[in-house]
Amino acid sequence: MLSSRTRWVAVTGALALSLTACGGGGADTSEGETSAASTVEIEDNHGTQTVDVPPESVVATDNRIFETLQDWDVELAAAPRALMPDTISYKDDENIVDLGNHREPDLEAVVAADPDLIINGQRFAQYYEDFQGLVPDASIVELDPRDGEEFDSELKRQTSALGEIFDKTSEADELNGDLDAAIERVKSAYQEGDTVMAVNVSGGEIGYIAPGVGRTLGPLFEILGLTPALEVEGSTDDHQGDDISVEAIADSNPDWILVMDRDAAVGAEDEYTPAQQVIEDSQALQNVTAVQESNIVYMPEDTYTNEGIQTYTEFLNSFADALEAMNN
Repeated sequence: MLSSRTRWVAVTGALALSLTACGGGGADTSEGETSAASTVEIEDNHGTQTVDVPPESVVATDNRIFETLQDWDVELAAAPRALMPDTISYKDDENIVDLGNHREPDLEAVVAADPDLIINGQRFAQYYEDFQGLVPDASIVELDPRDGEEFDSELKRQTSALGEIFDKTSEADELNGDLDAAIERVKSAYQEGDTVMAVNVSGGEIGYIAPGVGRTLGPLFEILGLTPALEVEGSTDDHQGDDISVEAIADSNPDWILVMDRDAAVGAEDEYTPAQQVIEDSQALQNVTAVQESNIVYMPEDTYTNEGIQTYTEFLNSFADALEAMNN
């Protein structure tokens, strides 16, 4: 029979082993303390992913998250710097391996970065399996907004997951709260029944962005309860907007026009005509209510390559400012 002292040693020894296994790495702990968890489980678009925290080498490819990671001082080992707007400091950081753009990426360059975490998505979502093959030991997390889910909730899901990974949960909660507040401002100020048109200006041409499915601005119609000025059967999420004549847009006579200037993001280094000038110079739009009453709201210039939660919050607050000004 074991003595009482022997049983005590056995129990406390087992407990110590249990705590060490939970904490990982055999970290020292003083009496009354436990070591921090070494992993977090993230529910992403492919299931449950186990991520080592803090990650030591991070690769990020999703344009929606660059501003968040920048603001949280997350160091990147590799990223598609060619896809970043000038507003993102990573773009000019030569210490970050450049994976190029999504059309001709240098995927093999990710091997040299030796990541333990890849946050993949948006334009690079098509290369998910390639990354799995190139760096099989890395955790890969994809948090793109999913089809059929509420877009604002998806942006917040992405932000919350990043907060868990990088120990920035309070910062993530603040970003999510700012988005919610901006949405509520628009909803409160929007006059029900006012018709809204969303357009994309690219190459000097005005393209139609369809409610619901259209790129970037499309999801806002449902989120904000906006009344579309025009709905076209067979609309798409084409990155340049659908090819609907400017005359058809004018005939719908929207009370408000929401604008994304694609060229401001991708053609800023070249000569291009700003969206505001394209719209103001369009003879077909001169008699449209939104133009006559200056009810035109432009998304931030870097939107097309920086479609994250901060971009939407900034735009929604600008939209709310315009709506509130009209109501006063």
